[in-house]
Amino acid sequence: MTSPRGFFHPKTASGTSSLIPAPPWRYSGDLLTIEYRTDPSRVRELLPQPLELADEDPGAVALIWADWQSCSGTGDELLDPVRGQYKEAFAVVRCTYRGETYSRCVYIWVDKDFAIARGLHQGYPKKLGSIHQTRPHPYGPAPRIEAGARFGATLAAADRRLAQAVVTLREPSATNGFVNGYPMAHHRWLPSIESGKGLALDELIESGAASFEGGQAWVGDASLELFDAPTEELARLEVREPIAAYFRQVGVVWDGGRLLESGTSGVGAS
Repeated sequence: MTSPRGFFHPKTASGTSSLIPAPPWRYSGDLLTIEYRTDPSRVRELLPQPLELADEDPGAVALIWADWQSCSGTGDELLDPVRGQYKEAFAVVRCTYRGETYSRCVYIWVDKDFAIARGLHQGYPKKLGSIHQTRPHPYGPAPRIEAGARFGATLAAADRRLAQAVVTLREPSATNGFVNGYPMAHHRWLPSIESGKGLALDELIESGAASFEGGQAWVGDASLELFDAPTEELARLEVREPIAAYFRQVGVVWDGGRLLESGTSGVGAS
């Protein structure tokens, strides 16, 4: 007798049908990052216990578009691109936990099911969306990575546009911004199968890159619009003051996180 195998559902005799393979997960991507300031109270309402607002610049937000190629340790998905290519857009804020500063993804949309499954494991609040961004290219009409290059980006979900932006590069930068520059403090939540029993899984975890490499970061300016939608709340993180916009090409390896604490978020299952 053999037990069904696989890192994630569905588990089968061979494990081949599992929606996602076991880590490590490897990523190559183009990142468009727009940082701005919003009302800190809008950030605070998204932080469950025991997280608190960042001490400095508590209203800072990064809205990031990413065009990814990803794969497991074998790299097989790169030769079957439908299994490895996807796009996402996500909002990141900063918070503190026991005196340490963390980044935290509070909203995120992706366009592939395997990306949602990875997010469930990592504590990202992923939903399906439609995400597009201008790709750089050294030939033809596409922008080069240089001063004056212009990149557009759009995000929609459930047939409604949630955000649109245009980024114009100005000069090379020493950083790719500061909001998404810390380990992630995420929650992994799963409601109990029994009604009224709260959460069966309630973990605060720390997550970050096992390794990272990146090309030259560029800084520039951005125009950013956020839109209301019946079932989305991104627009509550309204733009009060622009900070900067960035473009960078990166390579990342993710290979797990660590448990900070469990059962203390105070978040219900309703």
